[in-house]
Amino acid sequence: MADNDWKKRLGIVYSTNPDFQYEEEEEPGQETPAPEDQRLTVTIDRRNRGGKQVTLVKGFVGKEDDLISLGKILKVKCGTGGSAKDGEIVIQGDMRDKVTALLNEMGYRAKRGN
Repeated sequence: MADNDWKKRLGIVYSTNPDFQYEEEEEPGQETPAPEDQRLTVTIDRRNRGGKQVTLVKGFVGKEDDLISLGKILKVKCGTGGSAKDGEIVIQGDMRDKVTALLNEMGYRAKRGN
């Protein structure tokens, strides 16, 4: 059933060959630069979160898997929950100083915002 996903094939001409297999092009993922080349900003956010504070790490460039693994390391070291998606890491609570120190220890160029 996964081979018959029509949304990925919009704009493709229909083939009458019953043995035709559509091959979709692989998008090359963006390579993750070295930690020294990353410029991360650690800020706090209270908007649309029911008054709760979260620490945001913005500016990560690279693969989604590397972002998720960095988010997991930060969550474990801070002892709190969070998430990592869309180039942004969310850590629950006000952990700006701790996260900035951890990122700098790992070799990232992180600065504390607001």
